[in-house]
Amino acid sequence: MILELENICQTKNGQQILSNINLTVSENTFFVIMGPTGCGKTTLLRVAGLLDKPSSGRVMYSGEPILYRGKKRLQTRRKMVTVFQRPVLFRGSVFSNVEWGLRIRGIPRSEVDRRVSRVLEMVDLEGYVNRDSGTLSGGELQRVALARALVIEPEILILDEPTTSLDPALRLSLLRRLRDLHSGAGITFIIATHDFTDALSLGTTGAVMSNGRIEQIGTIDEIFYSPSTPSLASFVGMKNVFPAEFTENGAIAEELLVKHTSDKRGHGFLAIPPEAIVVSRETTVTSERNHFAGTIISVERTGSIFSISVDCRNLVIIASVTRSALSDLNLITGQDVYISFKASAVHVF
Repeated sequence: MILELENICQTKNGQQILSNINLTVSENTFFVIMGPTGCGKTTLLRVAGLLDKPSSGRVMYSGEPILYRGKKRLQTRRKMVTVFQRPVLFRGSVFSNVEWGLRIRGIPRSEVDRRVSRVLEMVDLEGYVNRDSGTLSGGELQRVALARALVIEPEILILDEPTTSLDPALRLSLLRRLRDLHSGAGITFIIATHDFTDALSLGTTGAVMSNGRIEQIGTIDEIFYSPSTPSLASFVGMKNVFPAEFTENGAIAEELLVKHTSDKRGHGFLAIPPEAIVVSRETTVTSERNHFAGTIISVERTGSIFSISVDCRNLVIIASVTRSALSDLNLITGQDVYISFKASAVHVF
């Protein structure tokens, strides 16, 4: 383990920002901290990056506790770099900005030139050595800040909402670049984001925050496919989250009896992924244990996929279908249809 946070609490101006945070980040992983704006992500990154001392708890680096005095903290801080959401560059050229971390470390000029050239190539800015920092676009500024961080060859690179201020094309480009850099640089990445699609694009493991607390930790797949609470299910984009009463026969949601594979009893919630639902015009014999009749009340395009909202006895269930399926089945508002899904596809909270 390269970084461990134990029982971290942070209070500012009498307000508790972080509460009992426990995190372990393994070496060479791409760890994603997710959560809505204002949940404490940036504060957590500042503590993890040794920029702020926590009110209580401790940070461990490579198995040793960090002391917030003396040379040891400075030596450890130099092994990690934090790039904030809106990085600020110095006046001057791109080269002078990128070389700064090497210059203060006393790296020889020949080595500086080689390393700056290498990282500018890594972020696709080879011809920008003499460009004035004041003339850069938002995407170029982000890439220069990334190069400035990478050039010192840190053990941990911390990124705070790196895609927030970018337009869609630049955002996708930066996500691809970060993914490629992580696979080839041998650096542990920690990124904070409020957009779960960033986590799906980049992360291997992660944590979801809410109101200064950690709600769930695990692999990105675990968080996406098995969120632990209804609020997490909503955050990761999971639709069809319904309150239900769980009995030995199944879960009762409105007037539907939904079959599932959990042994849960009493009140709770269930979620049905839209992509797990099959829509048909006629009733069929299938292996799916859940089969309901309904009426389409809306058809909405979401990218290359269409979301079909089906009213099944007062429970509106959303299914995802492709353009070809929409056309082949002639799925339109007011059409009577059948939906089916497996019991194993139902998530239970």
